[in-house]
Amino acid sequence: MITALLGLVGAVIYGASDFFGGMGARGMSAIRVTALNSVTGLVLLVIAGLILPMRWSGSVLLYGSLAGVAGSLALVLLYGCLAIGPMSILSPIMALVAAVVPISIGFARGERLSTAGYTGLVVGLVAVILICFVPGTRVVRPSARGILMAIGAGLAVGAYLVFIDLTPSDSGPAPLVVTFLVTAIVMGGILLGQRLRRPFPPAPRGAVLFALACGVTDALAAFLFLLALRSGDLSVVSVLNALAPAGTIVLAAIVLRERIAVVQWAGLVVALVAAGLLSLA
Repeated sequence: MITALLGLVGAVIYGASDFFGGMGARGMSAIRVTALNSVTGLVLLVIAGLILPMRWSGSVLLYGSLAGVAGSLALVLLYGCLAIGPMSILSPIMALVAAVVPISIGFARGERLSTAGYTGLVVGLVAVILICFVPGTRVVRPSARGILMAIGAGLAVGAYLVFIDLTPSDSGPAPLVVTFLVTAIVMGGILLGQRLRRPFPPAPRGAVLFALACGVTDALAAFLFLLALRSGDLSVVSVLNALAPAGTIVLAAIVLRERIAVVQWAGLVVALVAAGLLSLA
């Protein structure tokens, strides 16, 4: 039960973070958004580390670093594709791909679920597909570039979840500190190289605020999913993570007036059913 609750709440917050990141990437490059995101999240996680117990080890540094590299790639591709739009289609595509990798790894490692758990996995993937499906001829269709970026982001997110799951269960938020630190270093290095070639145009204030909001929500969601991984199976958590577009499409509908089809709203209802089944896994 606790795994499903943590994963579902984390998914909604992740969806909001994706929305903020996509909005920030409309005013400045996705790399700059990711850099601000990682620095903001790192500060919050370091503060959390002063309160919560952390245990450092070689596994934390290794898998945390690998997760940081995967996360860096995922965020750049994700914010870039969300800036291209439409968010309500590309975000679910990314989420569906992101679920496949951890589920496969989890089953290969011998994870076994109850009948309700297996049913929840299937229902959860169906929910993501419903959210992806946008019927009609007036709907804005994504470009091939946007779809490829969403698929690449999904693969990177899947790898991120696998690496985080491999960190020691008693390490606390330490893996996330490493992950956000590596992301900040990678993005900082890329930005430095770009700055040496040509100066950056001033970033709009709104884009900066969106990027900072993205960092806060990203760190919070990452911590919730870390707790979910510690209490449950990788396959279950990965499907819950794939429900993140719920937060994205709701915000896209409210703020950007993007058209959300009835079938997508039905997908959100099915997603809640999936979460309930997964709580029994």
